[in-house]
Amino acid sequence: MGWRGSVALVLASSTGGVGQHVGSLARGLVAAGCEVMVCGPAATDELFGFAAAGATFVPVEIPANPGAQDAGTVRKLRGVLSSRPIDVVHAHGLRAAFVAAVARTGKPLIVTLHNTVMVRKGLRGQAAALVERVVARSATLTLGASEDLVERATQLGARNARLGAVAAPTLAPPRRTRAAVRAEFRLRPETPLIVSVGRLHPQKRYDLLVEASARWRSLDPAPVVVVAGSGPSYMSLAQLASQVHAPFHLLGRRTDVPDLLLGADLAVVTSDWEARQLFAQEALEAGVPLITTAVGGLPGLVGDAAVLIPPNDVDALDTAVREMLADPSKRADYAARGPARAATWPGESDTVADVLAAYAEVTARE
Repeated sequence: MGWRGSVALVLASSTGGVGQHVGSLARGLVAAGCEVMVCGPAATDELFGFAAAGATFVPVEIPANPGAQDAGTVRKLRGVLSSRPIDVVHAHGLRAAFVAAVARTGKPLIVTLHNTVMVRKGLRGQAAALVERVVARSATLTLGASEDLVERATQLGARNARLGAVAAPTLAPPRRTRAAVRAEFRLRPETPLIVSVGRLHPQKRYDLLVEASARWRSLDPAPVVVVAGSGPSYMSLAQLASQVHAPFHLLGRRTDVPDLLLGADLAVVTSDWEARQLFAQEALEAGVPLITTAVGGLPGLVGDAAVLIPPNDVDALDTAVREMLADPSKRADYAARGPARAATWPGESDTVADVLAAYAEVTARE
């Protein structure tokens, strides 16, 4: 871990996995003796504690979606990065990477890609493809959280692209008992609790989970489904759940995911695409049986420790959940597989070592 220099970590608006990853990286780099500056929306420091980790935090508002404000954002970031000695700029996510690329600081730019672009058609698709191409060709080194992200960057002209280690989360211990968690939702002891956690966004396909949960009303006992998270799909999901009379509850953003997992009988991920989905990792680490769509980096992440289903297939989701709930021995088997799989993932020290090697690589070319 011999590289010791000054790095600027750049991120856009985040309430989940990207922000947690940057927070973990900031802590590790500070501990390794690096000078770390984090540039991102003020709300991210409040959520992820970059300054509290020993990094210098400079607010630069980079919203999730592009707009007229981007020109000012680019100027602000360029000014911040030019105001102090920086050896490497490390941007996380396509939005932050695009702003950092356009800012043109003259410093080596490392980009870590955490998500794919879901829109491929029409004007929005053309604009997104242009942004991807600019980022791929501007980055000195591109790190992808999954193989398909690396392949996409290479197709778009990335000079040097490879997989980047992303630390598995260290799950905090629950603060409540299983009985107390279930009491919050007024569940009888025999009532299954199905949990999912993530941003309420169309990519997550929680509409499938709503539709399936309406079908499960015929089960005895009927499971209760809860989803923790916030996002633009809140109202549409709440309306859909009401229309189909689904036992489906939106909890908003929660800080007690370990508690929810302790109370859960089953965890579900229904996304159209994910790289290394945070909740999937948390569920396996906690020993909660997981059903997840076989998309992006998820099959490689979970291996045989979760039940894999096709995306956009409510029948497959319905069947998988029914089979799992009906078979206690199957649930126990997958509950044991999860922690064993989690033990094989890279930890925070592995991620720090990986990025330090990347920083040494790109600065050696200077």
